[in-house]
Amino acid sequence: MNSSWMKWMGVDLRHYSKQVELELQQIEQKSIRDYIQESENIASLHNQITACDAVLERMEQMLGAFQSDLSSISSEIRTLQEQSGAMNIRLRNRQAVRGKLGELVDGLIVPSALITAILEAPVTEPRFLEQLQELDAKAAAVREQEARGTAACADVRGILDRLRVKAVTKIREFILQKIYSFRKPMTNYQIPQTALLKYRFFYQFLLGNERATAKEIRDEYVETLSKIYLSYYRSYLGRLMKVQYEEVAEKDDLMGVEDTAKKGFFSKPSLRSRNTIFTLGTRGSVISPTELEAPILVPHTAQRGEQRYPFEALFRSQHYALLDNSCREYLFICEFFVVSGSAAHDLFHAVMGRTLSMTLKHLESYLTDCYDAIAVFLCIHIVLRFRNIAAKRDVPALDRYWEQVLALLWPRFELILEMNVQSVRSTDPQRLGGLDTRPHYITRRYAEFSSALVSINQTIPNERTMQLLGQLQVEVENFVLRVAAEFSSRKEQLVFLINNYDMMLGVLMERAADDSKEVESFQQLLNARTQEFIEELLSPPFGGLVAFVKEAEALIERGQAERLRGEEARVTQLIRGFGSSWKSSVESLSQDVMRSFTNFRNGTSIIQGALTQLIQLYHRFHRVLSQPQLRALPARAELINIHHLMVELKKHKPNF
Repeated sequence: MNSSWMKWMGVDLRHYSKQVELELQQIEQKSIRDYIQESENIASLHNQITACDAVLERMEQMLGAFQSDLSSISSEIRTLQEQSGAMNIRLRNRQAVRGKLGELVDGLIVPSALITAILEAPVTEPRFLEQLQELDAKAAAVREQEARGTAACADVRGILDRLRVKAVTKIREFILQKIYSFRKPMTNYQIPQTALLKYRFFYQFLLGNERATAKEIRDEYVETLSKIYLSYYRSYLGRLMKVQYEEVAEKDDLMGVEDTAKKGFFSKPSLRSRNTIFTLGTRGSVISPTELEAPILVPHTAQRGEQRYPFEALFRSQHYALLDNSCREYLFICEFFVVSGSAAHDLFHAVMGRTLSMTLKHLESYLTDCYDAIAVFLCIHIVLRFRNIAAKRDVPALDRYWEQVLALLWPRFELILEMNVQSVRSTDPQRLGGLDTRPHYITRRYAEFSSALVSINQTIPNERTMQLLGQLQVEVENFVLRVAAEFSSRKEQLVFLINNYDMMLGVLMERAADDSKEVESFQQLLNARTQEFIEELLSPPFGGLVAFVKEAEALIERGQAERLRGEEARVTQLIRGFGSSWKSSVESLSQDVMRSFTNFRNGTSIIQGALTQLIQLYHRFHRVLSQPQLRALPARAELINIHHLMVELKKHKPNF
């Protein structure tokens, strides 16, 4: 197939093969000639290669020697690394042991500076306090090491014990001297007390190293301060009560007791004016923020200036001093004696308990003969405010005392209120002397008293107070009705009721909130009685007109207007009578009102209401006369124009 293909390509294979063979022979011969020509160079190259082989063999031997040397060095390096690691571990262990041992030795060694300071330095010097803290730390460290069984502690235990005894002795003498200094007359104990706080670590040292001495100091402090507080407050309270008002409320100074009530021959004279018992005046300022925490009263200064104070002012001064000193004492106890919680509470009452009991007994004794409800109520609110102040100062130790004081004040206040309620309830109007339509002194007392309690109660509302005042209000309303019933005419009854309701409303609105229950109640009563009085006032001069208008409107409403034709004579008489007498009637009415009512504004309001109602009545009269049955009445021409009537009535206004 190849020969055929070659033939097809135009080439003879045999000829081509010979030609190739010939070319190969030529090339071979040429190569041989070239090789012969280069034979010397090849021999030289062979020699050089042989020499290189010898050199390389020597190099191989040298490298083999180096390799063996390197192997031995590597093993030595590994050995050194292992030795270095072991030495590093031993070094760290020795350093750790050295640190622990150094701490132990430092904790056990007692430096000469510590010994010198504890033995020779006064306790007031700063270096004594510094070295005392160091001694406390070393004593604690030795105790800890002894618990671990460290034998070296025995070497320093004796020195530390002697230093501890010396420090305890010096501290005990110093603190006891400070406590004894409290007992000196005219000493302000707060100064040494504040000085003790700078050395509060002394007591902490005693707690940790000599508990018996710490207890001795605490007991001595409690005994000393307990006596000082008791003596101070007993003396202060006695001198304070000497500057109280000489005239105080007694059991007969009640709301329903008449001013002219006589007492026994040996009884003390009553207050110059019993009404002052029920009036707040400026007494309410004692619970204002500025007065509440004002400086306490100084009795001998007040006596020199002949000043006198109500009981609530003395109560405020006494309890503000008690609050201030108790807060300071409680905080001192917590800080100096390192106590808190129930322990601080118990220690505080060990110091202040006798004083608090004494003040409670004094208050209880005073209240048994106290009949001044406003004073007691102010004292209640003083306590409520002082309790809040103590809570803000984070002093809970007085909480129980405040509750005990309130437990004395509230029942007494309620009893006095109930006595006043009963006095009003049992008052017989017929025994009060002559009748007078002006405001009654009992209602004035009630108005002043109620407004006083309501204004005090606004800041810290109390529902029980409002209930008691509600009972008192009911009795006063009933009393006013009983007195009014003693008047013979309804007009006088209404004048009395309006005068009293108006007076009570005016006082209440001046002192209490406008939306209080008392104000709302008396406003309704006043409005109802005023309307009734206006109708009573208009009845004599304009009664016929009122009756006719009501009858005519009823007939018109029932559809019986035809019956009005028979009333022409009556209508004519009413028209002419009104036209001839209305001015004089209005003038007489105005004068009567102004004579009857003590409050000018109230009288003016009543007159305006009466004239307004008169205009409305006459306007209704006009509407009745506009009915067809009366339209042709000749007397209609004599009717007064409504607008003209209003203008004329305005002319009379200045006279009102």
